[in-house]
Amino acid sequence: MMRGPKHRIHRITAQDLSRRRFLGTGFVGGGLALSPALLAACGGGNEESETSDDTSSEGGAGILRISNWPTYIDPPSDEDPGTVKEFEEATGLDVQYKEDVNDNEEFFAKIKEPLSRGQDIGTDLFIVTDFLVSRLISLGMLEKLDDAKLPNKTNLLPTLFDVGYDPGRVYSLPWFSGFTGLGYNIEMTGGEITSTAALFDPKYKGEVTMLSDMRDGLGMVILLDGGTTEEVTEADIQKAADRVQAAKDDGQIRRFTGNDYMDDLAQGNIAIAQAYSGDIQQLQQDNPNLRFAVPQEGGVIFSDNMVIPTTSQNVDGAFQWMDYVYNPANNAQITAYVAYISPVRGVADELAKIDPELAANPLIVPTDELLALGHDWRPLTEDEEVKFSEIYAEVTAS
Repeated sequence: MMRGPKHRIHRITAQDLSRRRFLGTGFVGGGLALSPALLAACGGGNEESETSDDTSSEGGAGILRISNWPTYIDPPSDEDPGTVKEFEEATGLDVQYKEDVNDNEEFFAKIKEPLSRGQDIGTDLFIVTDFLVSRLISLGMLEKLDDAKLPNKTNLLPTLFDVGYDPGRVYSLPWFSGFTGLGYNIEMTGGEITSTAALFDPKYKGEVTMLSDMRDGLGMVILLDGGTTEEVTEADIQKAADRVQAAKDDGQIRRFTGNDYMDDLAQGNIAIAQAYSGDIQQLQQDNPNLRFAVPQEGGVIFSDNMVIPTTSQNVDGAFQWMDYVYNPANNAQITAYVAYISPVRGVADELAKIDPELAANPLIVPTDELLALGHDWRPLTEDEEVKFSEIYAEVTAS
């Protein structure tokens, strides 16, 4: 019998923080603001899923091997077995759940050669970000989805159905989504920040950091300049890179970062940072002056997606997993733990039964107005990927 979802209170330690930890509070964007008081709903425990780093395990009809990012599913607890165990009980499958996706490019480097040779990669279903899904589709490395075996696919939010890299979701289903935007210290800025233009405001000279990743670093600047990431051109990339280069040369930008921007922001060394919303929400626990904004010009929205490699040893089992987690009640159980944006319709109502504050949080259950501020990147060719990254690397190099 299927168990009802339970909210597991948790706290993420500093070393766990990444854009995968999307906890929404203290948000400003599109005229909407949230009090840090909502953060209280998202603190506590440090349970960990049972995982393995072994990617050479043998598969088969009775075994389902899943590769995911760390801390990206509800773990078992004394009160509840968790989604993986409940799925096993519902299907009779033995799940080998691994948290071995730590970086998209690193994971791709690990699976590219064996997949190109048609060899088993030790997983039947894995979860990676949009741009890598696009690349895998173009390389012919993914199984097509069988909608007849995925009745709950109809619960996919319409806004996520016809994405540029996979129209109609022929190869992928979203796991969860999130935003890249602006993190700032309201005590240092003296007021709310609503525009990417603040990164270039001389008032904050030397107190700004930008992300070193090309998409995350330049996407918001392209939108500020009136371009669009959905139809990005090399000229858009160069224009945005030139703006950032000028700011760097003028001393406006303190440095380019990965997730290590959090240290400067938490310690009050900077006023504004390009940031992943989940990081800011966690930092608020120690510094209530921190805020997160999706800029009025727009921010970059990303999705991590479930896909099935062509060498999967249990395609039907992978379909069973996809269908199971697209049941709103089951998905709400995961959402209550990871606190990302769920791609599944009906989750808001189920989440309200678990924790009304989480269901009312627009960074977990976003409004149409907020979603309208989110922009995807169009699929890039391999040559574009190299060229665009080289352009930005010239700027970020010390």
